[in-house]
Amino acid sequence: MFDDYVEHSSNPVVPVTPAPGVPQLQYEGFEPSAYEPGNPHTGLEEGYSVGNLDSGTLDAPIFDIGRVQYDFPAPLIACVVSSDTLAMGFSSNLLVLIELSHADQVIKIRIPRKPTEMTLYKMFMDPSGRHIVITSIQGENWYLYRSWKEPRRLKGFKMVIESIAWNRPALLSASHSTSTREILIGGRNGTIYEAVLDAEEDFFKSLERYLQAVFSLPERHPITGIKFDFFPPTDPKKVLVIVTTASRIYQFVGAPDRKSDDGGRVFSGLFSMYRETVPKILELPGNIQQSELRFYTPNPDQVVSLPKTMAWMTGPGIYHGILNFESNSEDFIDAAELLPYPSLVPKTDPEIPYSIALTEFHHILLYQDRIAAICCLDDQLKYEESLPLRPGEQVRGVTSDPVRRTYWIYTDQSLFELVVGNENRDVWKIYLEKQQFELALDFAKTAAQRDHVLSAQADTYFSGGRYFQAAQCYAQCSTTFEEVSLKFLDAGERDALRSYLISRLERTRKGDLTQRMMLATWLVEFYLSKCNELDDIVASESLSDDVDNLRTEQIILEDDLRQFFDTYKHNLDRNTTYELIQSHGRTDMYLYYANGIGDYQRVIEHWILEENWLKAIEVVSRQSDLELYYRFGPVLMRRAPKETVDSWLRQPSLDPSRLIPSILQLQQTQRDPLTPNQAIRYLNHLVFEQHNTSATVHNLLITFHVSPSPSVFDGNIDDGPLLRFLQTAPCDPVTGKPYYDLDYALRLCKNNGRTQPCVHIYSKMGLWENSVDMALEKGDLELAKINADMPEEDKPLQKKLWLKIARYVVQDKKDIKTAMRFLENTDLLKIEDILPFFPDFVVIDDFKEEIAHALEGYSNHIETLKSEMNEATQTAESIKQDVVALKNRFVTVDAGEQCSVCSHLLLSRQFYVFPCRHSFHADCLVTLVREYLPAPALRKIITLQNKLTASKTTSNTQSIVLPSQSNGPNPYQARALLSANFGTSPNPLQNGAKAANLLGRGVLTAGDRLRDLIVPDALTALITTPAWMPGMGGSQRPVTGVDSSEKTEKLRAELEDVLASSCPLCESVVAGLDVPFVKDGEVDTTWAL
Repeated sequence: MFDDYVEHSSNPVVPVTPAPGVPQLQYEGFEPSAYEPGNPHTGLEEGYSVGNLDSGTLDAPIFDIGRVQYDFPAPLIACVVSSDTLAMGFSSNLLVLIELSHADQVIKIRIPRKPTEMTLYKMFMDPSGRHIVITSIQGENWYLYRSWKEPRRLKGFKMVIESIAWNRPALLSASHSTSTREILIGGRNGTIYEAVLDAEEDFFKSLERYLQAVFSLPERHPITGIKFDFFPPTDPKKVLVIVTTASRIYQFVGAPDRKSDDGGRVFSGLFSMYRETVPKILELPGNIQQSELRFYTPNPDQVVSLPKTMAWMTGPGIYHGILNFESNSEDFIDAAELLPYPSLVPKTDPEIPYSIALTEFHHILLYQDRIAAICCLDDQLKYEESLPLRPGEQVRGVTSDPVRRTYWIYTDQSLFELVVGNENRDVWKIYLEKQQFELALDFAKTAAQRDHVLSAQADTYFSGGRYFQAAQCYAQCSTTFEEVSLKFLDAGERDALRSYLISRLERTRKGDLTQRMMLATWLVEFYLSKCNELDDIVASESLSDDVDNLRTEQIILEDDLRQFFDTYKHNLDRNTTYELIQSHGRTDMYLYYANGIGDYQRVIEHWILEENWLKAIEVVSRQSDLELYYRFGPVLMRRAPKETVDSWLRQPSLDPSRLIPSILQLQQTQRDPLTPNQAIRYLNHLVFEQHNTSATVHNLLITFHVSPSPSVFDGNIDDGPLLRFLQTAPCDPVTGKPYYDLDYALRLCKNNGRTQPCVHIYSKMGLWENSVDMALEKGDLELAKINADMPEEDKPLQKKLWLKIARYVVQDKKDIKTAMRFLENTDLLKIEDILPFFPDFVVIDDFKEEIAHALEGYSNHIETLKSEMNEATQTAESIKQDVVALKNRFVTVDAGEQCSVCSHLLLSRQFYVFPCRHSFHADCLVTLVREYLPAPALRKIITLQNKLTASKTTSNTQSIVLPSQSNGPNPYQARALLSANFGTSPNPLQNGAKAANLLGRGVLTAGDRLRDLIVPDALTALITTPAWMPGMGGSQRPVTGVDSSEKTEKLRAELEDVLASSCPLCESVVAGLDVPFVKDGEVDTTWAL
């Protein structure tokens, strides 16, 4: 701030002599710190942080004074500072303004008056540092705004101003306001004025908005101090005005005329009330020339803050107190005291200071050659230092910044800054002496200081019988554990000792396992002893009126013990704790502790010993250790099967194979037949809900179905549940067989006489004959019929099984009528199939009707066959007629008809005409057909082509072509020439693979390669008819040798059927529906302009 201009004094601080009867206080504390490095008690100071304090900070002086390096142009008369703005007034009527944040920028403003015309007296600056009022001895007053280059005279202010009270909240909240708002001025004539100044340039308004005398003191003494505050700060409804003279202090309280923000006069109504009544007055007479009124405001930069303390310099001493804005009386100064001036020089009378200032904890007193500070808390002199004055230099006063809390001492030749540094260094000691321990703890800066306060507080509480408070304090200080414990034991305060142990346990580091375990174990002993003590008292005073209170205390204590177990269960040794609880007979706490630490095995064992099976199952169900399910499963299954199975169903992670010993307990236990078998219930859940595929589980389920546990009474055994399982049991999707062992199931069912399940198992194994034989052996005809129908795909076997049943019905039952009705159940057997089973001398009357029905059936079947044969004959005749008609079908072709592909005359060479009226030359047809035919058809064409070529090559006759006498082209000759282009062999179709290789080496697909193997001209030559039609191709006719064999003609006809089976143009439209118009790699230029 101003450090570049401040030169700190090197003079040693004068030692302070304590008052008689007061022990001398050391700055380092009452005693050395009891904490050693690594001492576990160093962690007890929870909730307190020393911050970055070091020994230098703790030893720093309370105050330090330094001279400001600035040469005065003339003797200094007055100095004020506010909001980091310093203003000085010199005897030459020169004003110097320094903004402390930019101390190198010094502003000098001269008052346009000669020193002989005006003598500067005092200066006043508002809290914002924008407004300055200068008064003179002659009663001439000037006003300076911060941005002005020169002050302006206040013509209406014709008085000597002794003090000014500013509207601090309004000035601090309006950072750009040019108005001073309402101010109160205390004059030398004893009159209080209300005024408003405004620096705004307005031609029609004076900067003196108004000035009004609102009150005059009766004694007309100069008003040396004045201050007003609106309260409450958030919603001001009242105002307190404090006015002082050299010997009196006045308090004016009332409602203002309006709110401060509304504009206009504020204090007229307040002071008009006191024209008839007397305000609160305190008089302290004395011989003093100068009196000052000072205030201390916490958080002074906040608008809503109110002053906390006040100090008034009077003749007898400093009158100081605490401002109480919530007071209901006329006196708003609480705890008011008169502090006599100290005697700085031994054996001399006290000296009245020149000026005073007020800090948070000290009164600063300025004397002629020194500065002193008296603590507000104990009225003791804490600081004294001589001022480094030059010869002839006179002290003027002390001024302070009410916003930034800086303090300045000025003389006529120098300016000093009083730095308030470590002001609260010894405050904790003072509060400790006053036994205000909470405040002492707030101001203790080191662990040692805090420990000292706590130790003294604990001793005080213990001496006063406040044992629980003492226990809490002892737990936080360094007093030895043994000393504290013995104190409480000697006093018989075990409850307070328990509180102390809990607090120590809470503050012990987690790494100190041994200490924590010892404390926790001792506390468990205390809790259990107290519980038993309360039990005995409740039992002995069951008829007393206090029994309800005792029971409430007992409930609270038990809840505390449970909470202690939950919190410190990891610091207790299990075995020791169990022994302690059992020695006190506290079963409820035994179970709670076991549950809390997760020792569910011990809890379950307890409930089993108590034969409380449901409680044991409940404990098993709510824990997650699966081993306990397996361990206690047998006994719980035997005693409470339903509830046990319910708990198993709620835990799907159980391994069924490890539960088998528990499940088998039900095989030897009698049960009520009306209740379901719980083993079967659980196994069904495994099979059908959890989809268990273990053969052991499936076999065990069959075992329980076949051999259930014995019932209370024996009855008929129902095969229904077993059959339902055998029918619905899941099967292996790979093998198709059930997961249970069929051989084991069959052997088990046989041994227990379960016929129907055996039959079903035989059918599962595919042993249909065995299943039917067993069913018939047991006389169960319906079951035999069901199994006989099962091999549906093997009709012979099915018939064989039905014959077995028929033999049983006819021969064993000897019931002919039943045998006849038996034939109605199946279509596989006829009466002739079962006739051999009848006795030789059976009377035909019993089945005469059945034989007649069978003969009628045969007759109807014969008639049906005849009808089908006649229909087939008629269909064949119709087909023959259609074939003959097709041979006679013809199409008329015009002479100018053109080929649909090449557009040449159709009659120029061999051609084909289709019913759709499309016509093609033979070679054009071949070219067109090979583009859309599928690969199988192409392969067939190539095969036929190769066969015809081979047949033509081996033929002994060759075609002879006579020379043409005409000039017309010879089609056959042209085709021969075209064919010759495909190879050097005599026959162009020989070595087709080689020709295909020459034609299509760059083909990528199989279909394109097949198409390249088909040569249109050569193929046309193969399908040309031996007898050429007259008038086609010229006047010459080819001479044909011996006709081809019948095989060659058949091949040619088959080839023509493939090529001319349908019109290629019509067929290609259908086949090419999914073919794009523009092929891959083809450039479409049809839309180009």
